[in-house]
Amino acid sequence: MSRLQVWTRDLAMGTRFAFGGGREGWIRTLFTGVGVGLGVALLLISTAIPGALTARYERGDARSTYDSGRADAPGLDTLLIARVSQTYRGKDIEGYAMRAEGPSAPLPPGLKRIPGAGEMAVSPALGELLKSSEGALLRERLDGPVTETIGDPGLVGPGELFFYLGSDSLAKDSPGDFRVSRVTGFGYEADREGLDPVLMLMVVLTFVALLMPIAVFIATAVRFGGERRDRRLAALRLVGADGMMVRRIAAGEALAGSLVGLVLGTGFFAVGRSLVGSVSLRQRSVFPADLDPAPWLAALVAVAVPAAAVAVTLFALRGVVIEPLGVVRTAKPARRRIWWRLLLPLVGAGLLLPLGGRGNDQGRFNQWQVGGGVLLMLVGITVLLPWLLERFVGRVSGGPVSWQLAIRRLQLDSGGAARLVNGIAVAVAGAIALQMLFAGVEGDYTTPTGQDPGRAAVSVMLHGDDGHTMAGLAQRISAVPGVTRAVPLTSAQAAPRVPAEGETVRLTIGTCDALREVATLDSCEDGDAFVLTGAATDVFGAAAKPGDELFVGDVNQYEPATADHRTPVKWTVPAAARAVPAREDPAGELRSGLLVTPSAAPKGLGDYPDARIFVQVDESGPDALDRARTAVFKTDPLVATMTLRDTAQTVGFSAIRTGLFFGAAAVLVLIGASLFVSQLEQLRERRRLLCALVAFGTRRSTLSLSVLWQTAVPIVLGLVLATFVGTGLGAVLMGMAAHPIRIDWPSVLAMTGVGAGVVAAVTLLSLPPLLRLMRPDGLRTE
Repeated sequence: MSRLQVWTRDLAMGTRFAFGGGREGWIRTLFTGVGVGLGVALLLISTAIPGALTARYERGDARSTYDSGRADAPGLDTLLIARVSQTYRGKDIEGYAMRAEGPSAPLPPGLKRIPGAGEMAVSPALGELLKSSEGALLRERLDGPVTETIGDPGLVGPGELFFYLGSDSLAKDSPGDFRVSRVTGFGYEADREGLDPVLMLMVVLTFVALLMPIAVFIATAVRFGGERRDRRLAALRLVGADGMMVRRIAAGEALAGSLVGLVLGTGFFAVGRSLVGSVSLRQRSVFPADLDPAPWLAALVAVAVPAAAVAVTLFALRGVVIEPLGVVRTAKPARRRIWWRLLLPLVGAGLLLPLGGRGNDQGRFNQWQVGGGVLLMLVGITVLLPWLLERFVGRVSGGPVSWQLAIRRLQLDSGGAARLVNGIAVAVAGAIALQMLFAGVEGDYTTPTGQDPGRAAVSVMLHGDDGHTMAGLAQRISAVPGVTRAVPLTSAQAAPRVPAEGETVRLTIGTCDALREVATLDSCEDGDAFVLTGAATDVFGAAAKPGDELFVGDVNQYEPATADHRTPVKWTVPAAARAVPAREDPAGELRSGLLVTPSAAPKGLGDYPDARIFVQVDESGPDALDRARTAVFKTDPLVATMTLRDTAQTVGFSAIRTGLFFGAAAVLVLIGASLFVSQLEQLRERRRLLCALVAFGTRRSTLSLSVLWQTAVPIVLGLVLATFVGTGLGAVLMGMAAHPIRIDWPSVLAMTGVGAGVVAAVTLLSLPPLLRLMRPDGLRTE
C-alpha cells in the first residue's frame, strides 16, 4: 500500500469515528464545526471586502456627472443638475436638484423618470427616516411629495441617505455659473491614485492584524475535545494500530470537524450576508450582492482550512504518547523551552527593522516583508504565552481552595488554557500596534483648516445675490430659536479702470458688527470706511487708499451688460477711510482691500459675486443648527451651507480607519462567540469531574470561582504579553513610518480593556451552563 493510500485510509477512518462515535462524537464534531465555521465565515467576509469596496466606488461613479457629457445650450437630451446636499443631526444627506430640458434628458441610475417640479425620489433609508419621528424636523426641510424610491443601481449602499429633487426653476444663468451643470449623461471613469507608502503599510498591517486572530481561533477550534479523543484513540493501540496511525486517525477526526466547519461557515456567511444590508456603521453600508468573495480566494479558504486542521492536529500530538494502556499526558510534562519561542518575534523584528525611516519619502515598503514580519511577531505571542503561563503557575502555591483548584488545573494543562486566550492576546496586540501607528501618523493626514467653529458653526454662501435675498435670509436665520448670531457680509471687486488690467481690489460691505469679524475696529458707525492692513496679498492682489477713484462690479467684464447684469459703477474711496488691521474671519480667511459700511458703499452694484452669512448657535439648544439649515434650504436649495471645522482629514486615511473599525467590530464578535463555544466545550469535558466534586460536598461557589480563576489567570498574562508585544510592534512600525516613537497609553489601555471586557462577558455567560453541568445527574453513565 502506497503512502498516499495509507494516509487516505487513516484519515477516512478518523472521519468515520467523528460521525459514527455516538452522541459524544457528534457533539465534539459539532463544537469543532461551530468554532471553525465562525472563523470561515469571517475569512469569507474578509475576502469579499475588496470587491464590496470596489462595487461602492463603481456605483458612485455611475451616477456622477464629474466628467460626463456637457452642453452649452438647452437641447432635447440635456438635463440641468445641481448639488443640494444636506446635513441633518450630524448625518450627511447627498442630494441633487434636477430639471429636464428635453424629452431625451439622461436618467440617473436607479430612477424610472425625472421627478416633476417639487417631487422627490429618495433612497429607502431616507424614506424611512422621513417617515419616522426622528425625521420630523427633516420633513419640514424636504417637504416635497415622494413619488419614487431610488433603486439599488443608484445607491452606493442600502443605508445611504440620498435624494433627487425635481425643479422647474433650476436654470444656468451663465457659462460661469458653476453651481448648475447642463449634462447629457451620467458616469465617471475614475483614475484613482494609489495609496502612499504609509497608508499602504496601514492596509497591510490591518489585514494581518485582523486575520491572525481568526487563524488562531480556527487552530484552537480543531483541538476541541482533544484530551478525550486522545484517551479514546489509545484503545486503537490495543487492536494493533501504531502511534503514527492513531495520529493520522486523530487528524482525520479534525478533518471531519473542519469540513463541517466549512459547511457551517458557508451558512453563517450566507446568513450574515443577508443581514449585512440592514447594518450601517458610520453611514457606511454595503449591498448583500456586493459582498461576493473572489472565487480563487474562496477556493483557497476551502483548501487551507482542512489542511490547517490536519497540520495543527499532527503538530499538537507530537508530544503526546498514545499507548495501549492510556495517554502519557497526565505525567509531568517536560519544561517548555524559551529559546526557539523567542526566535519568532525576533525574526519578525529583524524583517521590519531594516525598513525603518522610510516614511513617504524613501520609496514603497515591501508588502511581503512587512506582512511576514508582523505575522511572525504576532505568532510569537501564541508560542510565548504557554511558556509564560507554565512558569507563573509553577511558582504559585497556597491561597483559597478555589484558587488552589484553578492553579492545580493550570499546572496540569497550561497549554489548553493558553490556547483559549491566544486569539484574544493576538487581537489585542495587533490592535495596540495599529492604534499606535494611527495616532502617530494622524498629524500627517490631518490639516488645520483655519476655521473657528467657536465664532460660527456654519458659513452660508450665496452666489449672485443683490443683497436683498441675503438680508432676508439673515433675518430668518436670526429668528430661529437657538441661533445667537447671523452675520452677513458681501464682497465685490473694484479696479481703477474697466476692464481691469491685472490685479483688483476687494471691497467688503457689512455692518459694523459684521466688519468686526474681518478686522479689528476701535470704533465704527454707519458711514465709515476702512483700509485693511496686515493681510498678505490674496487673489485680488491690489490695494487702494483714501480718495482713489475705482470702478466696482464686474470689472473684468466676464459677461456683457444686460438688464440683469449691470455695468461697474464709479466710486471714490472715502477720504476719511482709516487703516485697520485685518483678522481672520470664522472661515479662516484673512482679507485685504477695503471695508465699508452700507451708507458708504457704492450704490447700484447689482449682484454680488460673493455673499456669506456666518451663523452662530447655542449648542445647548436642541436642533438650532438644523432649523437654521431648514431656513436656508427653504429660501433657496442652491445656497450652500458649510459646517466649519478645526481640522480636515485625508480621505484615504479616514477610509482605512473606517475599514479598521468594521474589521475590529467583526473580529470582536468572532472572539466573543468563539471564546464562548470554547468555554462550553471545556466545561463539558470536565463535567464528570465537577459533578464528582459537588457530590463529595464541594461548594458550587468554590467551583465557580475556580473556573473564573482558570480563565482570569491566562487572560491577565495574555494581555500583559499582548501589551508588551503590541507596543513593541507599534514602536517598530512608527520607526518605519519615520515618526518619533510615542506610546499612546489611552489607546493601549482602551484595547486592553476591550479584550478584558470580552473575556468577562463570556465568563458571565458561561456561568449558567456551569451550574447546570454540576448537577448530580451528570455522573450518570449509560
